[in-house]
Amino acid sequence: MSRNPWLRTGFDSWMLGVEAMQVITLRTWKLAAGGAAAQTEAQRMVTEKIAAGLDLQLRAMTGDLGMDAHGATAKVLAHYRRKVRANRRRLGKAG
Repeated sequence: MSRNPWLRTGFDSWMLGVEAMQVITLRTWKLAAGGAAAQTEAQRMVTEKIAAGLDLQLRAMTGDLGMDAHGATAKVLAHYRRKVRANRRRLGKAG
């Protein structure tokens, strides 16, 4: 019996949601504290989202995401999970 690759994709999607919620919580605390750090975080948040979206658009247009639905979906999820995990680590360190 072969494994269904979409099961892994479903799990990765779920994990992205969990990790994103952690980042949202950490960012909310930081923004609520106010000050220069909050302003910097707000700007970083918007800039990162635009950059991540543009990067994926370029990868899609050049065929870097692959030609099949599962491969492209897995690469998109991996791309966003890397970004979200990096933010979670960075925001978790900030006291």
